[in-house]
Amino acid sequence: MSVRSWFIAVDIVHRVPGRLRLRYRCRAGTPAEAACIRRAAAEIDGVLAARVNPAVHALILSFDPARTDAPDLRRAVMALRPPAVAEPSAGETDGGGRQVAVGLLALAGSGRLPPPARLAVTAAAAVPVLRHAARDLAGTGVTSHVLEGVAVAISLARGDYLAANTTTFMLALGEYLENSIARRSDALLKHLLRPTGDEVWILREGQEVSVPATAVAVGDTVIVGAGAVVPVDGTVLSGEGTVNQAAMTGESVPTVKGRGDAMLSGTVVEEGRLAIYAEHVGPHTAAARIARYVEQSLEAKSRTQMEASRLADRLVPAVLGMAGASFVISGDWRRAASVLQADYSCALKLATPVAFKSAMYGAGKAGILVKGADVLERLAEADTFIFDKTGTLTSGILQVTDAITFDSAYSADDLICLAASVEEHYFHPLALAVVAAARETRYRHFDHQDVEFIVAHGVTSIVDGKRIVVGSRHFVEEDEGIDIGPHRRVVDRLYRDGKTLLFIGFGGTLLGILALKDAVRDASAGTVARLRRLGVKRILLLTGDHHERAAEMAGQLGLDGFHAELLPEDKSRIIEELSREGARIAFVGDGINDAPALAGAHIGIAMQKGADIARLTADVALLEDDIACVADAKAIANAAMDRVAANYRLTVGLNSAILAAAAFGLLSPIATALLHNGATVAILLNALRRKGLTRT
Repeated sequence: MSVRSWFIAVDIVHRVPGRLRLRYRCRAGTPAEAACIRRAAAEIDGVLAARVNPAVHALILSFDPARTDAPDLRRAVMALRPPAVAEPSAGETDGGGRQVAVGLLALAGSGRLPPPARLAVTAAAAVPVLRHAARDLAGTGVTSHVLEGVAVAISLARGDYLAANTTTFMLALGEYLENSIARRSDALLKHLLRPTGDEVWILREGQEVSVPATAVAVGDTVIVGAGAVVPVDGTVLSGEGTVNQAAMTGESVPTVKGRGDAMLSGTVVEEGRLAIYAEHVGPHTAAARIARYVEQSLEAKSRTQMEASRLADRLVPAVLGMAGASFVISGDWRRAASVLQADYSCALKLATPVAFKSAMYGAGKAGILVKGADVLERLAEADTFIFDKTGTLTSGILQVTDAITFDSAYSADDLICLAASVEEHYFHPLALAVVAAARETRYRHFDHQDVEFIVAHGVTSIVDGKRIVVGSRHFVEEDEGIDIGPHRRVVDRLYRDGKTLLFIGFGGTLLGILALKDAVRDASAGTVARLRRLGVKRILLLTGDHHERAAEMAGQLGLDGFHAELLPEDKSRIIEELSREGARIAFVGDGINDAPALAGAHIGIAMQKGADIARLTADVALLEDDIACVADAKAIANAAMDRVAANYRLTVGLNSAILAAAAFGLLSPIATALLHNGATVAILLNALRRKGLTRT
């Protein structure tokens, strides 16, 4: 391998003085580990620091311009040779792997040795098993490891070295595989995280400078080029790029981002270059919060998991008693040794957490952050779903529904375009909605003078020598003195329909009104129907909105009931009352006012665009702005509990059969070890298995 080149291609993606970003492709059969590539690149003459982003095959080099340049560095990287020996993985270097190797050598070689040497080799291979058994017996009493140690000791005492060596090897192999599977379930969850690196490029006094990630502050302009992980949550100020958001939202297709679009930390810019206004940095970013949630979820234990562990512990004395009884009845030590190896402990204690962690990883890939195994358990139990309205069942994005003009010289489209011409300079939700509506027309742009933005009121400018004002009723009527009396009936009707109104005054008179409304999400009705198929008995709406609007939505979506015109404390009170009646409630919301309800429910689910306090309070945080993810979360929780139940039945059924066969003398210690460990590994692999989500 050392004579072959490491890379098929190395291309320059971006360069600034002292910094170079390369895109690489490794040759098949050569190491692709980021650590290997980084160390090799760091040794190139003139390179000051090297960083690798394996997700997009990017190599980022900081270098001394006085010693080298971009073309020379590209050639030097292309000329790198792969290391002769790949670095061993953690699984190949841990103690469990060594125990398996020692056990295998003892099993294969002890039969060729004279009896005294055979005893020494077998006893030496069994030392870890016996030591573990002695430690457990002294510290916690009789455990499954004590049973295993007794079984090996019996075989050693009887001089049955084949049985002792086989048992030792199978125990080591089984424990190694079990630990590997358990580690893999942890690694699956940790894979959801995307480290942002130690250095971040920001704009200072018109120059791009590299600073430590910890030095980035709110308000900084962060520059992110192709191949880089976005280090902050914020809004795009300039540039355009294709962003892979799979790690944060589960979206498989990269998204084009431009000015005004929101950016999440942990996403990857695949193509292009973006300047991002930093709104959340460091531990306050979405990626950092996910990291904390993942760490918590690795430690959290569900009620089912603890019950399985307690059951496993309770069964150990029963197995020990059965082994003693089988020896007393039969007088056969081999039968007793067989029984001692057929315990329930490993599969019962490991299969449940592995199943939960695998489900949490699957949820994360689907854009759903679950904050612990106990959350999945409670979500599966939920029989009542309660939804907030705005930003939850509705999109939270206003749309222009009516354009009413009071001057025949202007059409409805003219009214929209006139308002958009002066609103297009701002990112206020009303302004964005008006501009979006204008773009759906031919968008006739009205020339105007400088625009003045008046906070909480609206905007003003001059068009064709006349003053134009676009804003609230208070602004137009009281501050600008424009009479809306002749049109009060229209205004009242629109208000009754639950619409937000934008008044356009032109030349001192009311030219027209734009009515905006938050639209029901396309997937809301399907989500409600799917939740019912997943076993939810009751679905309700709680909202602070008008009674008429709430009634309309409840009827439209086929909900079981609603409560309208509520204060935040009303929502939590209603949830408390329903809980006292025995309902197991999942509450879905997004606003600051939803935090008490999210915290008080059996399970709280926060929407992706929700307020930070709502997302922190909730048990489940959606990483994608898709109401269908609520039903996905319920489906994942149901499937996880079904798998836990299936694994429990498999564990009890298989191990009981093996135990009975061993007690009746139908299995030798070797056969029992093979069957027991093989069954345990199979159950763990089944726990790790994930089924794809189907939205039906």
